[in-house]
Amino acid sequence: MKTFSSPRRELLTHALTLTAGSAALMTLSRPSQAQSHAQAQTQSPTVISIQRVLCGAPPGSIPDIIARRYAERLSTQTGAGVIVENRAGAAGQIAVTALKQASADGATVLLAHGAVATIYPSLYSKLNYDPVADLKPVSMAAEMNLAFAVGPAVPESVRSVRDLLDWSRTNPKQATYASPGAGTLPHLVSAMLFREAKLEWQHVPYPGGPPAIVDLIGGRIAALALPEGLLRPHHQAGKLRVLAHSGPTTSKFLPDVPSFTSQGFPSLVIREWFSFFMPGGTAQMVVDAASQTIRAAAAGAGVETALNEMGMIAVAGTPAALSERIATEHTYWQKFLSASGIRAE
Repeated sequence: MKTFSSPRRELLTHALTLTAGSAALMTLSRPSQAQSHAQAQTQSPTVISIQRVLCGAPPGSIPDIIARRYAERLSTQTGAGVIVENRAGAAGQIAVTALKQASADGATVLLAHGAVATIYPSLYSKLNYDPVADLKPVSMAAEMNLAFAVGPAVPESVRSVRDLLDWSRTNPKQATYASPGAGTLPHLVSAMLFREAKLEWQHVPYPGGPPAIVDLIGGRIAALALPEGLLRPHHQAGKLRVLAHSGPTTSKFLPDVPSFTSQGFPSLVIREWFSFFMPGGTAQMVVDAASQTIRAAAAGAGVETALNEMGMIAVAGTPAALSERIATEHTYWQKFLSASGIRAE
């Protein structure tokens, strides 16, 4: 499997002039005939600011945290408030619908899981949006590894992924794994592991990560994959054991945990990521300006530190780079989901 990382090339975007430190997006208006000749020679900029960040997850969730940290920074850059609107439900489709209904004037962006454009088109038989026509890629926002953990239902002697797989061969009835929902990336990563090992594990979907963690610690399920930031505190407290992470190299957040790759599973280098989108009809000039603004926010004080606290890193880039990543991952997940037969209704 191809490692999912930021594309190696960046395409040139339109040159735009932005006020230093400002999140304003610039569009040019043509002078009327009634204006003087001198005025007609000068293009008058109309300033459009990002005012609203839509988020398809509830308050306190990982996407919500990302959206609010960026909104705070964008507010600092513009000197005006940027609000976060939580439109949770239907695997992010409610938030995408809200984006479709928003004016394509640069005022509204959507902070969404990359899956809305890469996984869901192949996972669901029907979506209420067209991922190509309705979602205009703007910039990456954040990225994180997944961690794969076991709880007290698994013997203390199990200390590696290979140990776990061997244990499950002799204890098939106890081989259960949880996820925060069918078709989520944690579900797919776990399914990939067991499929590669040619083992049948029972999938137990939960309505989110927190209740799954409770049952993992309580010994009611054997294994669980979630973003590192959610499992790290429990690993450090000794309540569960993280056996692997899905990053390509040593994790800065779980340095004592080996990667899947180092344990013989190089295909499991898969990172969870979130990005910004604008309505499909937004002019490319506005999208490019928004991307530049968000990249400035990602590099600003506070965003990286706040995301690091949750086991994430701030990652921003151009619309072209994000579009290329979406295309690459969409192709991969389309093939995997077709081969595995995993679907969500």
